[in-house]
Amino acid sequence: MTRDSNAKWSDVAACDHTIKALAPLRSSDRRKIADQIIAQYQIDVPPKPQDQNPENGQETVTIGIGAIRNALLPENTQSARFTTTVGKDLKQVSGTVYVGAHPGEEQRVLWIKIEERLIPTVYTLWANPKLTPLLHTPDIVLQKLRGGADLMTPGLAGPPFPHKAIKGSIVAIASLEKPTVPMVVGTCVIDVASLQEVQGVKGHAVRGAHWDGDEIWSWTQGGGTGRKAPDEIQGWEGNDTTDLEEQMGHVNVDESDDELGGGGVAVALDSQDEHAAVKRNDYVEGEDGKPYKEVKMEDREFSTKEIDDIFWSAFLYGLHHYRNTNRSDPHHGLEFPVNQSAVISNLVLPFLPITTPAQAASLNVKKTSWKNAKKFIKAFDKARLLKSKDRDGGECVVLDVDFDDPSITGFVPYKLPKKETTGAESGGGGGRKAIAVGTPLSDSSVGQKLSKIELFKPKEQLAPLFTSSSASHHDLYLPAELRPIIYSYLESENLISGTNKRLIHLDPVLANAVFDGSSPLDREVLAKGSVPRDALVDRVLKSCSPFYVILRNDETRDEIKAKAGHAPKIHITLETRSGNKVVTKMFGVEAFHVHPQPLADELQKACASSTSVSQLAGSSPKKPVMEVMVQGPQKEATIKALEKRGVHRQWIEVNDKTKGKKK
Repeated sequence: MTRDSNAKWSDVAACDHTIKALAPLRSSDRRKIADQIIAQYQIDVPPKPQDQNPENGQETVTIGIGAIRNALLPENTQSARFTTTVGKDLKQVSGTVYVGAHPGEEQRVLWIKIEERLIPTVYTLWANPKLTPLLHTPDIVLQKLRGGADLMTPGLAGPPFPHKAIKGSIVAIASLEKPTVPMVVGTCVIDVASLQEVQGVKGHAVRGAHWDGDEIWSWTQGGGTGRKAPDEIQGWEGNDTTDLEEQMGHVNVDESDDELGGGGVAVALDSQDEHAAVKRNDYVEGEDGKPYKEVKMEDREFSTKEIDDIFWSAFLYGLHHYRNTNRSDPHHGLEFPVNQSAVISNLVLPFLPITTPAQAASLNVKKTSWKNAKKFIKAFDKARLLKSKDRDGGECVVLDVDFDDPSITGFVPYKLPKKETTGAESGGGGGRKAIAVGTPLSDSSVGQKLSKIELFKPKEQLAPLFTSSSASHHDLYLPAELRPIIYSYLESENLISGTNKRLIHLDPVLANAVFDGSSPLDREVLAKGSVPRDALVDRVLKSCSPFYVILRNDETRDEIKAKAGHAPKIHITLETRSGNKVVTKMFGVEAFHVHPQPLADELQKACASSTSVSQLAGSSPKKPVMEVMVQGPQKEATIKALEKRGVHRQWIEVNDKTKGKKK
């Protein structure tokens, strides 16, 4: 589920539902779903306990994985599909609810699943403290949230905030009056964890998904009502809310703010606090809520030591900024490897405290003791702040950064010029403008490692084949993963020939689901009543719906959502124009994480030819496919440039239209 699609399930609790009949959940499916919850919410699973403590003979008590699964999804859990309409357009959405009963309690909806994302209900949170980050707000605001409103940023009680309350994460909300009792479940639409202040900040913070008092809370099989919230829950204690109450003691709900638009709850300030809230720093975007130190720069010639210190601090500032503004990204907005020119242009120059042309002329990497970008990066490598590597041709690239180093996490930003100022690039001489903070680094696709995985999703008629293996026909499988499932079915149904283990006898399921009799080969197989095992596996694969993922660097199959269809290829076409002029055209590079414009720039230099990038004729304006054109027959140069970016030759399809034209 993409983060942008959170609006789909934010209104689920407030809509009319059609819930189908409940069905028991198989033990294997329950374990699988529980493990998905454990992974999604990063629950720590303790190691297996020792049976006996050798020192005192006492048993070691440790909660095992089975107990955690039972706490999240009790053994009596049932599931049911539901449909609902959400949003202004009344778009239909389907999902699954999981219903179960914790010990001594009545059956309740414990989890909601929409598009592979599992959302806990308040009943689950009351029984599983600290499952999600817990935010707080005054009770007067909470009452509005329980009516379906979204929580606006000024309504948050804090800072500080839980470090896991990042954009897209599922969080719980409690009132300051009952700080240990979650009453609302929602998703962060901003990075709440990084907020340094909330008063005077506008916009939505948390979009509500479910709350105490909605239809999901009130659902019971007997048609009763929901369970009353407890007054206190052990285990949800954490932050002392006394200071938070003092911070929020002067607020009141403002329902007349036209700027809300989405029905959120705003919080009004008194005049003194409002004056303080609008007193903001004009610093780099994303850094305006922190304490800043003043750095006074004089118009004079700096010593080498002073220039070294300024460049060193600028790089730390750049890393600190990317870390704080991209908390949810494991690499904090950087795409490794990062080449040396990108380090200087994106992570150093924008963070130099340059205010005058004289300072711009003095602050040049050539005037540092390192003299060039490569040695500058190596100094940080020696300090163990990053890992670097030399490539062919002498270029240095950054492979990784230790964003948890105290010199980065504890860096105190300084004031930067509000507008673009002239700086000095790594090649020498001032005069070029520093790249704005947050712009993409230069061609990050160079040096990337790509892998393409083809997956198969079984169709509904193949579902019986998966029963004996307790596998789901709704999942995606590699061919190697499907084979043992098929073999398990064949063995369970005694379909393997006694005289030839490579020969399979057909049963009604295989005959109807795999061989439909539409081709002469199908009719021959059905007439014989048997088929070679490998041919059967091949036909099962062809009966499945194809999917694919293209993984980049260290990405795993579970991290990337698979796309339907066969994996694409990059198309290279050589054709003749204007008589005898040959051009090389290419499209489809975006699917392989290759940026068309930097690729065209490289080909322009490598081929000493003119290049252009334009939208491919016939591609959608909403999702345009770009076409790169190079003058001349540049097939090999184009393929080599793609190989530098991790693209394998077998993923490229070449169509040479110039062949056969000569007489």
